[in-house]
Amino acid sequence: MREAMLWKPLKGRKVQCHLCSHFCVIMAGKRGKCGVRENRDGTLHSLTYGKVAALNVDPVEKKPLYHFLPGTRTFSFAAMGCNLSCRFCQNYSLSQPPRQGMDVRGEQYTPEELVQGALRSGSASISYTYSEPTIFFEMMLETAKVAHENKLKNIMVSNGFMSPECLDMLGPHIDAINVDLKGFTEQFYRETCGAKLKPVLDNLRHIRRLGWWLEVTTLLIPEGNDDAKSIEGIAGFIAGELGTETPWHLSRFHPDYRMTDRAPTSVTSLETARDIGLKHGLKYVYIGNVPGSDFSSTICPGCGRALIERHGFSSGRKEIRQGACTHCGAKIAGIGMG
Repeated sequence: MREAMLWKPLKGRKVQCHLCSHFCVIMAGKRGKCGVRENRDGTLHSLTYGKVAALNVDPVEKKPLYHFLPGTRTFSFAAMGCNLSCRFCQNYSLSQPPRQGMDVRGEQYTPEELVQGALRSGSASISYTYSEPTIFFEMMLETAKVAHENKLKNIMVSNGFMSPECLDMLGPHIDAINVDLKGFTEQFYRETCGAKLKPVLDNLRHIRRLGWWLEVTTLLIPEGNDDAKSIEGIAGFIAGELGTETPWHLSRFHPDYRMTDRAPTSVTSLETARDIGLKHGLKYVYIGNVPGSDFSSTICPGCGRALIERHGFSSGRKEIRQGACTHCGAKIAGIGMG
């Protein structure tokens, strides 16, 4: 535990947290909505600092990032907690217990120890992932600084609900991010995720201005966010506000946590959504969580050839040289693409 960053004191020993877009006002002795930031006698403390609850070395494609250092490994870790309460959460055992008043558990690591672990693993980057990295902001920020000193890149996998101030503090230290754009209506965000849509859209625009490499993921939920209007809205927003070279990952829903009342997303629904993305001019639209799908490979927007073939999280041949298709010379968006 240590004193948190991004908060201000209020009268009566209350505090207001400025870490995410909930901007919680927290009474003395209480925690914010995330369950991991606690007001102790008028001072806000982070309960996640140094407590690593999950740690693995992953293919960078698992984040998913398909246009950032493809084929490399990323040293990935998380602390417990989340600032959202998604009913369909697929990491709920990690993200939700602190919101329910349970202990914040984890093994003790320093930023320096994490960076040394990443270097020993041969990883090209460190990923702040699995839960919501915003809630372990202090640990992420310090680790990211040490990572850059050691020539490692930094990746966030986020719900995008952080505060603008949080984004600005992270600005020089993050290289790439995948943001989960969960739907396209305020009702869906409010009723299904316990959040709001507008701050996420604003933050996506902000991330684009910061210059981080950006990819977007949408988990397509039957009878949830898979209506044509929502899909059209997301595709149009990405194309119009973030750019047609922004990769969009359409991920298959599986019943989990508090949403077990519906079947997994059909392949037809995913492919229809992909067609909508392409119709809006998006150059790279992928389908995930569907073994054997033909739509996980990177296709050249110029000649239509498969330039990076993927099977699961493994990438095969790469027909890109100096950022361009080896067949027609079309530029392929991304960082470290070959």
